[in-house]
Parts: sequence; C-alpha cells; structure tokens
Amino acid sequence: MSGKGHALSAAVAGTARAARRSEKQRAAAVRRLPRLGIPLQEIAMPRGDKSSYTDKQKRQAEHIESGYEHRGVPKDEAERRAWATVNKETGGGKKSGSGRGQAENHEPSRKGGRLGGKAAASRTAAERSASAKKAAATRKRNAAARAAHH
Repeated sequence: MSGKGHALSAAVAGTARAARRSEKQRAAAVRRLPRLGIPLQEIAMPRGDKSSYTDKQKRQAEHIESGYEHRGVPKDEAERRAWATVNKETGGGKKSGSGRGQAENHEPSRKGGRLGGKAAASRTAAERSASAKKAAATRKRNAAARAAHH
C-alpha cells in the first residue's frame, strides 16, 4: 500500500474515532489544532457557507425569506430567520450522502404561521375596524402623494 493510501485510511479511522468522541473531547481537540500549526479556518466551515445544503433546502429558505420580507421584516433578519427555520425543520445541511436522511419536522413553519394574526385576534371588532379604516386612509393618502409626485 502506498504512503498516501495508508494516510487516507488512517484519516478515515481517525474520523471514525472522532465520531465516537464526546463533545468535550472534540472541543479540546479543536483547541489544540492551532498549536499543531493547523488554522481553524481550514477545518471549520465558514459561517454562511450553504454548500452542504440541498437544492430543496435552499429553495425552502428562499421561499420562507420572501414570506418574511412580504410581512415587512428587513432583508438580513428575514434571511436569518429563514435559515433558522430550515435548520430547525431539516436538521441542518443534508448534502452528506444518500441514506443519511432524518424525518423533517414542520412544526417551526406552523408555529411561524400561527403567530401571525394573534394581535388581531386579541382585539375587539371595533378596534379592528378602526385600524382598518386608518390603514385605508393612509393608503389613499400615500397614493395621492405618489400621483402628485409623478
């Protein structure tokens, strides 16, 4: 066996051992890496790297993000919430190989949908009506201002 092949099998055996390590042991090993001359950046996936996500997960995040933006959430916050929802539902990036799937939990999406409308539900019909009339007046005023501006 060539030196390279042996090193590869040793690395594979090392990753199998690492998988069995406790979280505490893993953290200690990661702290030792800089002393061994291995920068953390080389082993840690940079934050924001979406390469380990499937196309489906990326589409889901895009769709969730656009829903948040439609509700008036700022772009950065919408993206953060969207990926948090995808991670919570699917358990993070899934592009590690076939047969590694976990069941998806759609409760986070349901929760987000349920949260919308709670404010309106806690108000009386008169309060909702007054709010709707105020909103209609604002839209009318804004439309008139836009028409006068153009």
